[in-house]
Amino acid sequence: MRELLLCKAVPPRWGTAYATLLAEGGLRDEGHADITALLTEGGILLGCGSLGGKVIRQVAVSPNAEGQDICARIVSALVQESVKRGVLYPFLFTKPQNARLFRSLGFYPVAETADMVMLCRQRDALVRFLAPLPHRQEGVIGCVVCHANPFTRGHLHLIATAAAQCDHMLVFVVAEEGGPFPAADRLSLVREGTAHLPNVTICSGGDFIVSRSTFPAYFLRDEQSEDARCDLDLTLFARHIAPALHITRRFVGEEPFSPTTAAYNRRMKEILPTYGVSVTEIPRLENISATAVRRLLAEGRLADIQPLVPETTYAYCQHHFGGHPPRP
Repeated sequence: MRELLLCKAVPPRWGTAYATLLAEGGLRDEGHADITALLTEGGILLGCGSLGGKVIRQVAVSPNAEGQDICARIVSALVQESVKRGVLYPFLFTKPQNARLFRSLGFYPVAETADMVMLCRQRDALVRFLAPLPHRQEGVIGCVVCHANPFTRGHLHLIATAAAQCDHMLVFVVAEEGGPFPAADRLSLVREGTAHLPNVTICSGGDFIVSRSTFPAYFLRDEQSEDARCDLDLTLFARHIAPALHITRRFVGEEPFSPTTAAYNRRMKEILPTYGVSVTEIPRLENISATAVRRLLAEGRLADIQPLVPETTYAYCQHHFGGHPPRP
């Protein structure tokens, strides 16, 4: 008799079979799973899949059980579980050759590259995200994407410099959670810190303007994963978001310290201009970074962050942390 097991962690008795099943499917466990589904029969693992946040991932079916609706049953269970957790429209990422299977299970493609396809359970999810955003059609429309964890004078310098070169500037604040500053607070800090710039509009990045870490790459080799994430992020922006919002310029801060971000900026310069979006890299302010601010806060050195952040960010840190270091 077949049994569907939903568990927060793969039980030890299924650990080896689970790892083997993923490996047979060319997958790897990236972690980040809130719950994992295991479909078993007579002591044999037939299929598996996981839900982490808003993403269904690591779906695999034993070659001996293909064509038996194993995948459909697992995905259906994970969709139901996501609804219980308040995620009505989960996402799924896979190789292009697998997209047809998941489309048959009620997922709709959002963006695609040679290596990855992003699908969503809601047909018009991207349209709904774009609908309330400014759709100006006159003048030069620019864009900045930032995590702002927290919002620093460096971020302000980037936005103000970019805004001076455009008729209107859209600033998207990455919405994924992580770190001591919640997404809603980061969004508010950017809005407060740029309130004096009349041609700037601050928006949440939602589910579609995201950091590369949000895109799982459990189905790719390690050496492929970072480039694939970059390309999907940038292709989604260039093909769908920029045209809808009439964005023709994107601005980034110079990144001399992080090889990953520097590589992302280089890839941006290669991809976006092919879609009519120019990329301008702005030199960063010396010795100012969100990393430095977080480090000083972790050390309890609240006063030392004042030169690095706008007054609104400093007031926030005083109120929320005082003399107590924030949680990482």
